[in-house]
Amino acid sequence: MHALIHDITLCILFAWVLGLAAHYFKQPLILAYLVGGFVIGPYGMKWVDSQESVATISELGLIFMLFMIGLEIDLKKIIRAGAVILGAAGVQLLGGCLLGIAFFTLIGLSFGGPRWDALYLCVAAALSSTVIIVKVLYEKRELDTLPGRITLGILVLQDVFAILFLAIQPSLDNLQIGIIALSIGRVVVLVASALAISRYVLPWLFHQIARRPELILLGAIAWCFLVAEVAERLHLSREMGALVAGVSLSTFPYALDVTAKVTTLRDFFITLFFVALGMTIPIPTLAIVGMALVIAAFTVVSRVVTVFTPLYLMSQGLRASLLAAINLSQISEFSLVVLRVGVSSGHISAETSSAASVAFVILAVISTFVMTQSDPITRSSIGILKRLGLRDLDHKDETAHGDGGGHGEPSRILLLGFFRTASALVSEIEKKNRPLLDQIGVIDFNPNVYRNLTDRGVKVTYGDISNTDTLMHAGLERAEIVISSVPDWILKGTTNAKLVRQIRALNPTAKIIAVADLLSGVQELYDAGADYVTVTRLGEAQELVAAIDAADQGLLEDRRSEIDAQLSQRNEVLP
Repeated sequence: MHALIHDITLCILFAWVLGLAAHYFKQPLILAYLVGGFVIGPYGMKWVDSQESVATISELGLIFMLFMIGLEIDLKKIIRAGAVILGAAGVQLLGGCLLGIAFFTLIGLSFGGPRWDALYLCVAAALSSTVIIVKVLYEKRELDTLPGRITLGILVLQDVFAILFLAIQPSLDNLQIGIIALSIGRVVVLVASALAISRYVLPWLFHQIARRPELILLGAIAWCFLVAEVAERLHLSREMGALVAGVSLSTFPYALDVTAKVTTLRDFFITLFFVALGMTIPIPTLAIVGMALVIAAFTVVSRVVTVFTPLYLMSQGLRASLLAAINLSQISEFSLVVLRVGVSSGHISAETSSAASVAFVILAVISTFVMTQSDPITRSSIGILKRLGLRDLDHKDETAHGDGGGHGEPSRILLLGFFRTASALVSEIEKKNRPLLDQIGVIDFNPNVYRNLTDRGVKVTYGDISNTDTLMHAGLERAEIVISSVPDWILKGTTNAKLVRQIRALNPTAKIIAVADLLSGVQELYDAGADYVTVTRLGEAQELVAAIDAADQGLLEDRRSEIDAQLSQRNEVLP
């Protein structure tokens, strides 16, 4: 026991010290944990060389990690996933696995009992890192963009795919239709039972202890280990049970509260899991490094083939298709879990798992950098792809109108970019002054916006508003009013101030209306050449003051009814 406490102390200490270094150099913390485990493990300084300690730490961390992954899987989002996300995820997972099996078998890895190295690697390479993707997209404020939503949707469905693989994994040594059906049947029983209890029993129990936070935390942990133990008795795995326990809790009313309370404990045990995983990685030989580079290269190429291709064929445009492929081009931390289970089951060699772990490290570093620079990379790639003959959504305008500058007569009013403010403006004009809509043109590179506005009869130019050729093609030089309403934090490659200067240079007589994010930015926009600058927070503040006055007068319900009536009449492009 004292040895285990000593080993855990070393794990946490090195994870923290190297975590500080990773934070300073802006690298994923998981890398620090893996390196920390390697340093103190049996292949490094040998300060922790007890295989029993490593196995215990690893299993605890793995159970908690999968429990939290399950808590974060939103079943409602999966059900509501659009055809584009479902189609792209299906092609990415199925196509990635087929390519992986073919490729890894071709280079000599085993595919058949008792060794399944090619199968585990193709599954591992098909999964992308939720931790890295969400962190980078959150920092770039791109979670709510079209490529961001597609990326997150595919990530959720990847988790479902991993659950299905873990369901049949114990039966790989005796891979028969009946055995697989029995395994899936056990999973169905486990999932159905867990969901039923979490729907009809756990809410009542948690309601009774809602005022005792420590009991909510203890109850969540007890549920996790109970389902994990039941899964073990069903000849599945504790890891599978922990994942199902998390998914079942994600559907009931106290899910957010449970997640908040378990997060700290999760972080502790996940840290232990990745440090313990680092202990199992031997000093990379040239063979392991070479294999890791092959796995990393295959992962990137397969993402381009299986993500970019279906999205492009579903008319999502070059930009959105490229960004989703870039976002997903790494190996998941969940892949390390799958590989760890494979090693424990004797299905794959430790060398294969080590090579995949090194590939994970390589791609995590490269992917973090590439995702932060995805906009300039995408701009350059689009030009190359067009020269190679790939058409973007704007080819219809070019074909239909030659070099005549867009949709026949130029628009009198031009909206640069289309986000929520522009969506509200178009809806307001549709309701109050429909003829004015015929005088409006929009420039944007969101394919959903392009299709929706085109269906409504609005003139749209598909393209990048920071590109001078796009502005000229849309007839900017002949527009009378130009509106830039997209906030700076969502603009790519430009700012509202730069746009205003660009507009003023191309069209000295146009009336330019711009939106400022900050009060300090108002004068900057006027200095750049804007004729009128609006600050959206002023309108929001006026609305809040009106709501406060209504509350003081006991008329808040009436005010709400008015707003609800107004909202019910709106049909916005971006709801």
